[in-house]
Amino acid sequence: MASAQEKSNHKFGLVGKDIDYSFSRNYFSEKFKSQDLPHSYVNFDIDNIDKLDDIIKNSPDLKGLNVTIPYKETVIPLLDGLHKRAKKIGAVNTIRITRYQKLIGYNTDFYGFKESLKPLLEKHHKRALILGTGGASKAIAYALKKLKIEYDYVSRNEKPGVKFLYLDLTEAIISSYPIIINCTPIGTYPNVNECPDIPYEAITSRHILYDLIYNPEQTKFLSCGDIKGAKTINGLDMLKLQAEKSWEIWHKS
Repeated sequence: MASAQEKSNHKFGLVGKDIDYSFSRNYFSEKFKSQDLPHSYVNFDIDNIDKLDDIIKNSPDLKGLNVTIPYKETVIPLLDGLHKRAKKIGAVNTIRITRYQKLIGYNTDFYGFKESLKPLLEKHHKRALILGTGGASKAIAYALKKLKIEYDYVSRNEKPGVKFLYLDLTEAIISSYPIIINCTPIGTYPNVNECPDIPYEAITSRHILYDLIYNPEQTKFLSCGDIKGAKTINGLDMLKLQAEKSWEIWHKS
């Protein structure tokens, strides 16, 4: 039986930029419908994260938010508090709005990634390359650390913490990292013919290629992995897992 809180009419939503394609709105709308809950889930498509304050002021029935590209890091200074794990990761994808209108930031991306990757792991999967250095990549790095998997970053530009530029990547390097995770938007619809610039010739059946992108379901990055016999996975399972974890968090208050 649904609790009194669940039966109250609450609003939830997603904060991001250019998010018409988003998974979250459809996922939660279907969830509410299937469980006969009177809630709504809306997209808050904003061009500046400073507009978050207006969203909160104009939505008194708002109970929780998801946060996506490009605001997972820049949202942090606008929050009233951070869960310890989100603080360690340095990125937020879930906000709980308390009964006193305080905004508390959490990260559920790391959980979704960790739990979706675990079934694919074998003993030799001890090192990973993370393509990209944005907010999503920070959660991926945290999850890999929890799984005791070593990792290094790949970026287009030199910056602290980045070991490789794309230009540095050789077949030998790719061979020595049996997990490769695309945390960039390269290959997202409608740019489906694009993929990260790495030496795919070195991919083998011992590799896992993980793409956080879920639209399209089969990116060119994953197709290149399939051709070489690698295990491949897109970001859909991760999204479902992190969404359910967000739902748990929103019901703490």
